[in-house]
Amino acid sequence: MAQAVAELVGHAVTNDGAVATITFQRPEAYNAMTGAMLVSLLRTVRALERDASVRAIVVTGAGRAFCSGQALDDPELVPLDAAPDLTTAVAQRYNPLLLALLSIEKPVVAAVNGVAAGAGMGIACACDFRIVAENASFTTAFVKIGLVPDSATSFLLPRIVGYARALELCMLSEKIDAQRADALGLCTKVVAAERCVPEAQAFAAALARGPRALGLIKRELVRNGLGNVRDALAYEAEMQSIAGQTADFAEGLAAFRAKRAPEFSGT
Repeated sequence: MAQAVAELVGHAVTNDGAVATITFQRPEAYNAMTGAMLVSLLRTVRALERDASVRAIVVTGAGRAFCSGQALDDPELVPLDAAPDLTTAVAQRYNPLLLALLSIEKPVVAAVNGVAAGAGMGIACACDFRIVAENASFTTAFVKIGLVPDSATSFLLPRIVGYARALELCMLSEKIDAQRADALGLCTKVVAAERCVPEAQAFAAALARGPRALGLIKRELVRNGLGNVRDALAYEAEMQSIAGQTADFAEGLAAFRAKRAPEFSGT
């Protein structure tokens, strides 16, 4: 890969033949995303896009989680002494990465090895395929701290599971185990936990042997099947900005930091 390993922040990249594997590397924080990590991940995806030797990509997490979403202790995006600038966080950090995953003309396979929560669930949904460990789980999580879905969740989830189920998953924010996720259509395949990454890499290797048409099919389906991704991401950032100014978000963030249940007022 064109990018030096020293430049990577919060993740690692390994290559095996035509398959590159991106592994989130913050296992102590369940691979929660920081601002610096998001910037570095975007550079990595763009470097892999330019690398002709890479024909398929696997995305996974180190340790027990795929990705638990935004790191709420990240001072860049959630400062302790000021209100979080969620518009900047979503529009300038998350949206470019999600757009890169959706637009790269190479198959992207998520090896969901553990919990995928909040933005982590959005990233998993933005991958083209999801090989899911039998002990993994999904949760939208946003409403738990008084926010709305971002990371393309509001755009992709209704298209994957249907409007009614997406509304349920976003409003109730329940933990969805692998079996229910499979029944909802979130999973390409559910496998034994120890086989999650190897199965995803084998799946990606098979795709990597396919013709150039695979990338064109992805472009075609994203454009004609999904609709206007850019406008959807921009609207998510707008809605998150409104949610981020509510008293409920302030309470949700305070409750998270104090490790207690939030008491929302509806304001």
